[in-house]
Amino acid sequence: MKIYGDSQSGNCYKIALLMSLLEIPHDWIDIDILKDETKSPLFLAKNPSGKIPLLELDDGRCLAESNAILNYLATGTDFLSEDPFEYAKIQQWQFFEQYSHEPFIAVARFIARYLGLPDDRKADYESKQEGGHKALRVMDQQLSITPFLIGSRLTTADISLYGYTHVAYEGGFDLSLYPSIERWLMRIQAHPKYIGMA
Repeated sequence: MKIYGDSQSGNCYKIALLMSLLEIPHDWIDIDILKDETKSPLFLAKNPSGKIPLLELDDGRCLAESNAILNYLATGTDFLSEDPFEYAKIQQWQFFEQYSHEPFIAVARFIARYLGLPDDRKADYESKQEGGHKALRVMDQQLSITPFLIGSRLTTADISLYGYTHVAYEGGFDLSLYPSIERWLMRIQAHPKYIGMA
C-alpha cells in the first residue's frame, strides 16, 4: 500500500496512526500542498479532487477521504464494529468531525501554523474560534460519560477526532478547558503502538 500525505496534516496523520496501531506495512509518499503537488497531472489521475490523504492499493485502486480510508483499513478489526448501530455511531462522530470540528479547528490551525497568521487572515482565524469551542464542548460532554467516543474501546471515531484535536492548541484552542478531552488524549497516547505526529 502507498499513502500520499503531509505528515503535519491531521487528516493524513490519522491514517498514519491507524497504520501503526494495526501494524500495516506501507510506503509513505510526502506531498507538499503549498507547492501544489496535489495538482500535478499524475496525482490528479489518482484523485481528481486533488486532496490528501490518498490510499493506493497494491492493485492500483485508490481511495480518498480520510475517514473512508480509516474505515476501509479497520474493517474486520476491533477499531470498527460489525454491529449496525455501533457502526453508525462511529460514522456519526466522523461526520461530526468533518462538518462541525475540522472546518473550525483544522482551518484555524492551518492559518496559524501553515500560513503564519497573516494580517489578511486574522479575521478568518478569529471567526473559527466559536465553532471550534462548540465542537470541543460536545466532545468533552461525551467523554465525561464514556472513556472513548462510542463507549469503552478505541475506534476509528476516536482516531478521526484525535487527528486535529490533539494539536488544537496550534489553532488557538486551550484544551485545559476540557478535562475529559485531556484524559481521552492520554488514553490514546498510552496505546503501545501509538505514534505521534511526525
